Amino acid sequence: MKRMYYLTSNLDSTEQISNDMHQAGITDWHFHVVSKDEAGLYRRHIHAANLIQKHDVIRSGERGAVIGGIVALLATAYVMAAEPFGSDVSGLVYVAIFGFITLFGAWVGGLSGLATENHAIAQYHDDINAGKYLIMIDVRRDQEESVRSLMAEKHPEARLMRVGSTFVNPFEFVKTTPA
Repeated sequence: MKRMYYLTSNLDSTEQISNDMHQAGITDWHFHVVSKDEAGLYRRHIHAANLIQKHDVIRSGERGAVIGGIVALLATAYVMAAEPFGSDVSGLVYVAIFGFITLFGAWVGGLSGLATENHAIAQYHDDINAGKYLIMIDVRRDQEESVRSLMAEKHPEARLMRVGSTFVNPFEFVKTTPA
């Protein structure tokens, strides 16, 4: 799926976009808004982005798992070669060592991601703090053109900032060029 990022300056426009997207078949699961005014979104029943969408939990967790997996591979190889537990150790012990270290890396990565703003949203940080609304619409490839035309026709005040993917690539660097 693709994620389309629109920026608008007021809550009335955001509410109307939400209503139009629902009429076009976009559900709340595929429509998220990042705003400084979370109470306003709640009062108007506009689906706000959740913690995982606002922070880099998934991306950092994946990075942590990759780093943890590399460290786990080295640690498991060392334990296999040094045999600190003796020579008749079950293979399950090596699997447990590998799994524990890899999962620990994912956990540490996920926790560090809670302290980091989502890399795709960070470039709009100043706009959001200035009171603007970042609207994220998840669409299938075949829906993208109809959503673009609907937004251009009914909501020219909303600027398309970029089109990305809903897939979280842990090693992606976001381009700051507009869509």
